[in-house]
Amino acid sequence: MRTSHPSQAPRKPLGQVTRGKTARNRLRPVDNFFLMYDPGLLVRGDGDFSRALFVDLGYGAEAFTTLETADRFRKLNPHLGILGVEIEPERVARALPFADRQTFFRLGGFNLPLLPGEFVRAMRAFNVLRQYEETEVALAWQQMARGVLPGGLLVEGTSNPFGSILSANVLRRVDDDSAPWRQEALVFYTNFRLGFDPVEFQTILPKNFIHRITPGEPIYDFFAAWKASAAESTPMRAFGLRPWFAASAEGLSRRGYKVRLQKKWLSRGWLVWEFA
Repeated sequence: MRTSHPSQAPRKPLGQVTRGKTARNRLRPVDNFFLMYDPGLLVRGDGDFSRALFVDLGYGAEAFTTLETADRFRKLNPHLGILGVEIEPERVARALPFADRQTFFRLGGFNLPLLPGEFVRAMRAFNVLRQYEETEVALAWQQMARGVLPGGLLVEGTSNPFGSILSANVLRRVDDDSAPWRQEALVFYTNFRLGFDPVEFQTILPKNFIHRITPGEPIYDFFAAWKASAAESTPMRAFGLRPWFAASAEGLSRRGYKVRLQKKWLSRGWLVWEFA
């Protein structure tokens, strides 16, 4: 089954204009996540992947995040095409002077403005769905799937204004246009400048989770377990926030949660809760 693809770029972007606030290096942690989580996806060049783009959906009032991503990812793949997408025409106009033969800025929304022959290998959509209703999330994901190749990734979530703390869904494109995404993980990041408290992540959960911190919901049970793990490992705080954070992850693992315990994740402030 071949991934559906628009025959031409959509004329009318689907979605709402966001506040567009951005800051330099706000999404550097998300770029680093892609580079650690699935670097092979960024260099894959077989078949349609040879012309597959990385998409920065909803880059905001300035083009900082798209340009920074291009700089980071091209150290791994010098030929990688990067597409920045915004729903506000004035933002696209401001970004266009920074375009080059591998970096593009286009007007668009969840229905990605792909040209014939273009595909997507991975996409970042941050602080975009925050303003939507929870019931609108599934439709937005469905729309974003068009043009994404099977095996591609969507990392969609929320950060605070400076990117010092964030959470995100990690979705893998499957070869089924009726149910195009498989949730692979829910991830959390902190640079520890705000300290460490699992409760803080509850305020920046992706839209599909943020209203589900109620008894009986899996996300409620997860945070209850994380808080308990952090409390029982409080003595590790004497050695610093990072060891305490790592110990709390180990406590989650003992409670039956599939979390990555490798040092490369925990020492950098990442908690990766795997679903598959």
